[in-house]
Amino acid sequence: MFSLFKKFKDGLTKTVTAIAAKTHGLFGGRKIDAASLNELEEALYTADFGVETTTEILEEIKTAYKKDPALQGRQAAAIGATVLQRVLAGAEGKLEGGGPTPSSAMRGEGTPPPKNPQVICMIGVNGSGKTTTTAKLVHKFKADGQSVLVAACDTFRAAAVEQLKSWATRLELDIVASHTGADAAAVAYDAWQAAKARGKDWLIVDTAGRLHTKGNLMEELAKIRRVLQKNDATAPQHRWLVVDGSLGANSIEQAKVFHQSFGLTGLVVTKLDGTSRGGAVVGIYRQLKIPIYFIGLGEQPEDLQPFSVESYSKAVFGLDQ
Repeated sequence: MFSLFKKFKDGLTKTVTAIAAKTHGLFGGRKIDAASLNELEEALYTADFGVETTTEILEEIKTAYKKDPALQGRQAAAIGATVLQRVLAGAEGKLEGGGPTPSSAMRGEGTPPPKNPQVICMIGVNGSGKTTTTAKLVHKFKADGQSVLVAACDTFRAAAVEQLKSWATRLELDIVASHTGADAAAVAYDAWQAAKARGKDWLIVDTAGRLHTKGNLMEELAKIRRVLQKNDATAPQHRWLVVDGSLGANSIEQAKVFHQSFGLTGLVVTKLDGTSRGGAVVGIYRQLKIPIYFIGLGEQPEDLQPFSVESYSKAVFGLDQ
């Protein structure tokens, strides 16, 4: 737990630093006053916590301040973290299924065939970090003892397939890919068959983030889903939107569009280490109530971390564990 919290604290440094700068070190021990409350309000808006969350945090701090005029900044930070934990209740995505299964080579006579692989469709616009996140997710599953196959279904962009192949070589990932312009749904179908035959626990499908029109993109995603369901009527069991955390509140509208078209089951928020707008996580969850499974806190494979409400809430306010 300590190492996870440290990842959050290190990864959210820019957000913490920006809040500290705007509040002139309020959480370092400065006493609460009217000026500091105004500074905090500005800082929370700038960090993209949104009107509702910012209002709730300030109201609770003001209530505590009326009761105790000697209230210190660190106490205010603890109140803010408590409010965030309440707002984000239920936000942690819990991944089930995909447990280790014997490979085809290890199955003995009379042993039932492996279960169908659990399928995760990775969805999101270009630039969100979707392909990189796919590779990091496979790396994490492998480290946890699970077997994974990746389908390179962003056949619209040659760079996407090459990027995924590069990650596959670097991290020793199993991948099914085709040429640029190939039918993405056909790649997904073949990948599912391969994952089933090889006894894989998971199939992760990296999809396109842009086609000629938004309608074309949504239709391609729908086609991939239909084709996967020819193999398994419940697939894809997971439909995760990868959003760039540095976009702040703009990510909410993006998420709404994909959710309406594809029925999202989870979110992955990337690039939080490179932005001072780490509050966007709260706004996205508050608007859509879609669980957040992972957040990106750095460039290395191990910097993709399961979302923790407690670690996030304390880290953004610069608190210790």
